[in-house]
Parts: sequence; structure tokens; C-alpha cells
Amino acid sequence: MRFTVIKNDSSCAARTGILHLPHGDVKTPVFMPVGTNGTVKAMTVDDIKEIGFNMILSNTYHLYLRPGEKIIQKAKSLHSFMNWDRNILTDSGGFQIFSLSALRKITSKGVWFQSHIDGSKHFLTPEKAVSIQALLNSDIQMQLDYCSHWGASRKEAENALNITIEWLGRAVNAWKEAVSGGSYNGSLFSIVQGNFFPDLRQISAQACVNSGTPGIAIGGLSVGEPPELFYEMLSATAALLPCDKPRYVMGIGTPEYVLNAIGYGIDMFDCVLLTREARNGRVYTSGGPFALKKSENASDFSPIDKECGCKVCKSYSRAYLRHLFKAKEILYSMLASYHNLYFINELVLNARNAIEEGRFLEYKKNFLSRYKND
Repeated sequence: MRFTVIKNDSSCAARTGILHLPHGDVKTPVFMPVGTNGTVKAMTVDDIKEIGFNMILSNTYHLYLRPGEKIIQKAKSLHSFMNWDRNILTDSGGFQIFSLSALRKITSKGVWFQSHIDGSKHFLTPEKAVSIQALLNSDIQMQLDYCSHWGASRKEAENALNITIEWLGRAVNAWKEAVSGGSYNGSLFSIVQGNFFPDLRQISAQACVNSGTPGIAIGGLSVGEPPELFYEMLSATAALLPCDKPRYVMGIGTPEYVLNAIGYGIDMFDCVLLTREARNGRVYTSGGPFALKKSENASDFSPIDKECGCKVCKSYSRAYLRHLFKAKEILYSMLASYHNLYFINELVLNARNAIEEGRFLEYKKNFLSRYKND
């Protein structure tokens, strides 16, 4: 993987660039839809392409448990298995295992965890995480990391960080071995941890830089902390990372978070929120999100967003979409998910154009002045 910085904004750390990846170039900043199980929920790959996405995220933990990496290997790759010929980034599964606090045990050697599907026990190591992602043929894979929870003590955060750094060294060795075999050419990203302790974040960032991975992710944020602390930690951590490598913040997708992250120099982000909220009756507009399922939309024949150019807004009314939601029709989830993903992609495209034209902060200010999050 190569990363080329195209334009730096003169008034903040925002920049545009290009990720040169095995399944095509990806312009940054970029939002990646989440396809946890090898599919973006309620979306076909043609829908994803039509909107303009060139990279999606899938999850190693879930695909390892079902259908299993051996099945995907028989299909030649996750790309061919799901009929997606563009790029895939895979999360190592570390965050999912972190979420299963009652079903896992973490040691320096790896993680014992119990499947949420059938209760079976599994042992995941940094090397195995790399191996599974190589079998999936991930264009970008993530190291296995240990994410400590919001409110963790310093001792807990230090232990998690020490394990993450140890796992990083082992992951890098396993990744280099996988690439040297010639059958795999994906890239490995290291992950900054350290909880909300600035000095631990600095130690972690330096370890990531020293590891030489092609890209660096910022983990351990958006785990329940107040927004102001999120922004403080994100800004400080991003400033510690080299300019010539892509920076990825995991798990953010609302316009406020995305635009602020871009302003701090973040290049990549993903989130399940846009499609999850779509399925639950909440849609996004230039004026802010709203609950489409409310009765006030029952006889509203205007589109979700009059300023939106997506095919849903061109063809369907709020009244019809609300009817589909209330009738529990599958088509509702498909149309609402399409719109929400189109919305976030347009937001990032417009931000990218604004950076190119040297007016990102103006664009951000104007957008957020109109955007009201109820």
C-alpha cells in the first residue's frame, strides 16, 4: 500500500490523499460502510458502488465464527465470496471481544473467548488474527488490540497498553511472513491505545510509529466518554502521528464527529450508526436527523431531504417510507439505508472538495450551523 497526500488545508490539519490499494485507489478522507458479516445490511454491492464507495469494512471476529475462514478461503477471498471487487478493510475483532466482557479472558498470549452464537470456546492470538485476515484477503487488516473501557484505572490502562504493544510486535512479524509468501499483499495497520491518559497515548503512538506499519489507527475512543473528551484525545493523538501515513479513527459516523475528525487530520472512519438508525426509523438530512416513523410524516409527501440527490429522495416521499416502516416491509430498510449512506458519502465528498479549494473550515462552519441534532 502507498499513501499520497494531495492537499493540506492551510488553516487546520485537514488533508486529502489517495490510498493505493490492491483493489483500486481510494480517495481520502473516506467513510467506510460497515459490512460486519460480509454484507452492508439491507444493501446490495451494486447499491454501494452506485453511491460511490470504494472500500467497506468487515469483521474478523464474526466471519471467523460464521461461516469460518476456511469456507471463505475455498471461495478464494472475501471479495469473491460476497461479489465485491473493491477494497475491504477488516477489523481484527478486538473490539467485539472487548464488548464480550463476561465471555472472555485476556492474557499476554492471546484471548480466550466464548462464541455469542453457540457458546463454543476459542483462542485468538495476534498471529491468528493476521492469518485469518490474510485468508480473507483483506486489503487492509488491523492488529489485534486490547481496548480498555471508559473509566478504567491507570493500572488497567497500562496493562491493556502493554499487551497491545506486545501483540503489535507479534502481529507485524506474522504479517511480514504472510506477505513474504507471495500469496497475500494486504497491509497491516497498528492501533493506538492508552485509554484517556495522554502520556500512555504518547507511548502507544510512538510504538505504532516504530512498528513501521503502513497505516495507523486511533482506537479506544467513542466508548462512552463525553464528546469534549473525545475531541481532546483525538486531536492530541492525531498530532503524534506521522504525516506520510494514513490515520484511521475507528467507530465514528455522525456529521459532527466526522467533520471534526477531518479537521484534526484524520483520513479514514467507519460506523454502523447510519445503517442501524436507518433500520430503526431515523434518517439524516442537511438540517439534521429526524424520526421518519413519527406520525407527523404520515401525510408528508415531500422527500426525506429536498437538497439530497439520491434516488430515494428523487422517487419516494416521507409518507410512503413511513408506511413501509410501519408495515415492516423489507424495502423500507433498503431505501432508508441507501439514503443515509448517500448522505454521509456526500458530506465527505463535499469536505474533500472544500479542502482542495482551501475552504474546509468555512464549509464545516456553514454545514454545522444548519445541522441540528435533535
